[in-house]
This record gives sequence, structure tokens and C-alpha cells, in this order.
Amino acid sequence: MAPRANWKGFLRLSLVTCPVALYPATSESEKITFNQLNRATGHRIKYVKVDTDTGDEVPNEDIVKGFEFDKGQYIEVTKEELEELALESTRTIEIDEFVDKSEIDPRYLIRPYYLTPDGKVGHDAYAVIRETIREMGKVAIGRVVLTNREHIVALEAMDKGLVGTLLRYPYEVRSEREYFDEIQNVKITKDMLDLARHIVSQKAGTFDPTKFEDHYETALVDLINQKRAGKTIRPKERSKGENVVDLMEALRQSVGREVAPAKVAKPAKKPRKASAGQKEMLMPIAGKKPAKESTEKRAPARSQRKSA
Repeated sequence: MAPRANWKGFLRLSLVTCPVALYPATSESEKITFNQLNRATGHRIKYVKVDTDTGDEVPNEDIVKGFEFDKGQYIEVTKEELEELALESTRTIEIDEFVDKSEIDPRYLIRPYYLTPDGKVGHDAYAVIRETIREMGKVAIGRVVLTNREHIVALEAMDKGLVGTLLRYPYEVRSEREYFDEIQNVKITKDMLDLARHIVSQKAGTFDPTKFEDHYETALVDLINQKRAGKTIRPKERSKGENVVDLMEALRQSVGREVAPAKVAKPAKKPRKASAGQKEMLMPIAGKKPAKESTEKRAPARSQRKSA
């Protein structure tokens, strides 16, 4: 079942308007998450909101927003005052301009959303806007309000729908100069570049996200399974990185390393799905469908914790 829409309103191109809904295109609910526990009791830690001076817990209805304009000095802003700031983009994504996708600096990209028609009306207007964007090979730039803040959104056609990517404002992107200015200007020989290009050509491929495996997530599943089985966890030996002294020799050895495996034609290893490891959990994890019950009789769950 599709998740709930993060936003509903209208998409407008000049006088062409249609009702739309905005849905998150990504999710991290499949990842393993941890709770914080009291080491002494094994109980979960609960966070409470307290007054920094009195130490008393403050109920939600007594909490207001405040901007610190000086040390310890705040200006309170009410919910009603914030609502008075409502912009047109609160309910409408107005397309302001069309740009080439190549012109959008990757540093400005935040996260993607799916933009779909909302309801049974307006599909024709939605299709006109979508196909105009597709045929012109452009990205539509508009504005939308999410979580009480206005964002720039870049819309592009995908299949029968539109994908909208939130963009950062210039003040949110740090200048590369403060990081890159200290990088030394070094002279690279043609031979070095030729060897490096050869390594790149040996590793050339096509972008296929299904080949990606979250090795850390898999290792987490293995760790949890071992601890639930009562096994002792011992630290693994880490490989020591080699200190490259001769760059040219390192490039030559890299070329040899990439060419060697090609001599033995082995069948390509089928990529492991990112979620496969979690299905092997002895106990299902939130965000995952429970694995089938084992044929062996399980020991009843206990509240006591097992430690390494």
C-alpha cells in the first residue's frame, strides 16, 4: 500500500492547473534501528521535555517556539503568527521556469518525491504538463511548502508520472574553496594517466542499483543473530592499508590486478538483495515482514538480555 501523501495541493503552469499529491520516493524504514537502554536494568530510555532552570517536565500544550536573538534572550513566535506567513506555495506548486538538468549542481539536490494526480479529475492537465516537460527535455522549477518551510522543487517526467526533487538554497551550500584551496598542484605524467584510464576501462559498467548490497546492514543482521544464539562476539582482525610509496608502481600493480581475474571466466555472482539478510533474522525486525516460522521448536522469548 502506498504511503500517505506528504502534501496535497495544485500544480500550475500559467493558467493550466490540476490537483496533485506529493509522496516520498525513498524510505529508510527497512534499515535496522536501535533503541537506547539502561545498561543496569535493560529498560528503554525515555526522553522528557523539561525546563532548563526548574527541571520540571513541561507538557506539549505549554511549549512555544522561540528565536534566540541574544544569549538567553528569546522572541516567542506563536502558531497563529506562523500561519499568517502562509505563502501561495503552501497550496500550489507554481512552475516558474524550465532549465536543463545538466545545469543543476548535484550539491543542491536534497531528496526525491513522486508527484501524482490527486483524485479522478485533472488527469488531462497533469498529462499536458508532464509531456511538455518530457518533450522539451527540461526540468521544471517550482516552489512548495513542506514542514512549514518553502522549498525549491525540480520536476521531471518519469514514466506516467512526475518526480520532484527538493533543492537547497544557495546559503545552505558551503563553498568548495575553503576545502580545496589547500590541495597541492601536482604534475601528472601521461604514462600515469594512461595506466589510470586503463584501470577505469577495466571497471567500466552501467549503473544498476540492484547490484548494490548494504554490507553494513548484512553485518548487523549477522551480529544480532549471533548474539541471540548466545555466541561470544570476538573482534575481527582488520587488514592494514598498504602505504603507497611509488605511485607509478602502484598503478602498474593495479592494472595487473584488474586484468588477472579476466583470464578465468567465472559465472557472474548473482547480486544479493539488500533485504535478504534481514529475512534470516531469528526474530523479525520492525519494517520487515516476519520470516516463516522455523520447523524447530523455539525457546520462549525471555526479557533478560544477552551480552557478548
